[in-house]
Amino acid sequence: MQLHSFFNSSASYRVRIALALKGLASDYVPVNIRAGAHRDAEYIDRVNPSAVVPALVDGEFALGQSLAIIDYLDARHPEPRLIPSEPTLRARVLEFAYLISCDIHPVNNLRILKYLDAVLHVTPEQKDAWYKHWIAEGMAGVERMLVRHGQGPWCFGGAPTLADCCLVPQIANAQRMGCDLTLYPLSLAAYRHAMEHPAFDAAQPNKQPDYLGS
Repeated sequence: MQLHSFFNSSASYRVRIALALKGLASDYVPVNIRAGAHRDAEYIDRVNPSAVVPALVDGEFALGQSLAIIDYLDARHPEPRLIPSEPTLRARVLEFAYLISCDIHPVNNLRILKYLDAVLHVTPEQKDAWYKHWIAEGMAGVERMLVRHGQGPWCFGGAPTLADCCLVPQIANAQRMGCDLTLYPLSLAAYRHAMEHPAFDAAQPNKQPDYLGS
């Protein structure tokens, strides 16, 4: 397998965690989204028509979108399962993962921040306020979900799931951007617990071959 990834992409980070948890080897193919490599015609035509990272290539099969990739890995390599099979727990984990991947991440990813700079010409202070506002909005929901349904020490019980694969990159990015996360103690506790696990540690941005610094 090949993983087309960028070290600081939180979506790529999710897949790196999943691969590490499952003990699956992959060839790391850097795609520098800061330099626009994800928009190269060859990458779009051969690997990912969505022109984003990550992308997984497994033989002749290529797949984009991190949650779809992790679902594919679960189907092909079911142990350990990251999307539970029990219906209510499965729904809860997906609800949590979608909150992060659909509500928080899309409004704060690199292409949005670049648009704010290049097209709308916002000030650095306005861009910072934008980022922190949407982190606060989203993380408040994450924390309420853990208060109501979380079971610990992972987000939902005694083993990591897709929920943890999504939470860890989101918190790491929020910390990198200077967001105050003190209002989310359960989220931080799950994050800190995860970072003690070798798979989560190995997937960190600063341990990737294309690491360029924050």
